[in-house]
This record gives sequence, structure tokens and C-alpha cells, in this order.
Amino acid sequence: MTHPHRPSSAIGRMLERGSGYITHWSGSSWAFALALLTIVVWVVTGPFFGFSDTWQLVINTGTTVVTFLMVFLIQRAQNKESLAVQLKLNEIVAALEGASNRLIDIENLSEAELDVIHRHYHKLAEIAKHESDIRRSHSIEEARHRSRAGHKSRPRAAGGSPEDGAACEPSASPRPPA
Repeated sequence: MTHPHRPSSAIGRMLERGSGYITHWSGSSWAFALALLTIVVWVVTGPFFGFSDTWQLVINTGTTVVTFLMVFLIQRAQNKESLAVQLKLNEIVAALEGASNRLIDIENLSEAELDVIHRHYHKLAEIAKHESDIRRSHSIEEARHRSRAGHKSRPRAAGGSPEDGAACEPSASPRPPA
């Protein structure tokens, strides 16, 4: 059975495995030791080559090539890690009752859209600062309503109805099937 997101070609699978192995190994103590040993050998050979331009060019070229390749490996590892973290966070948001489903896949929003949501959460933090009950929960909509209406903070307790102070997300945000 083929995994739907794995490369379909043999070359693609080989590159994925190879880059994963190299990424893992390059973060090891052995990789650091090899790099350090390379520099020490280069420095020690300097007098034998009269510290010539060619001697300097060898280390400059070598380090440039390694750096160039490592940039892509680091980015690959970062992309994979970021995606894994986002998927885990999406699962948590989807599973938590009362959490805003609008936060699922939020990493695909524009910076301006993220800034709007950031401002809403900043408002929630301001409301929470004035709370005596740290178990109280607030929604983005509550922060917006209080901001527009100019009301003082009267928090909603998590789990109850809006009348008894519960956090409420609009019912227009259905939960994905479990």
C-alpha cells in the first residue's frame, strides 16, 4: 500500500530517505566532531601549503558547498516539524469543546488576518487580567461584543449557557467529525 503523501517515484523516495538520514546525522555530536576535525586538519596543513590562496580556497569552497546544502536540509526539517506541530494543534483545537474552529489551519491566513485574531486574543488577555476567578473562559466574540458595547468585563464560565456566564462559540462553526 502506498502512502498518499509519499513521493511516488523511486528517486523521490530515495531523496526523502537520504535527506532525512543526513538531517538526523548532521545534528549529531559525530557530525560536529567531523567538522571540527576538518578545520583542525586544514589549519595544521596551512604551513605545508604556505598559507597559499589555493589552501584558503579549499576551505572556503568546502564550507560554502556544505552551507548551501545544509540550508535546504534545515528548511526541509523545519517544514516537516512545523507541519507536524500544526496538525497536532489542529487536533487539539478540534477536540476541545468550546475552542474556536476558526483556529484550525490558521497558519494559512494572511499576516493582516492573523493580526486581527491577535488583537482579539489581546482583548481576552486584558479581560482575564481583571478576573478574580482564573477558571473563567472568554470567547473572541465576547471580547468583540464587550469592546463594541463598552461593557465592563463580566466573564462567562466555561461549560455553561450564555445566561449563566458560559463561553459561547457560534453554532455556525461545526466540529469536524471525529
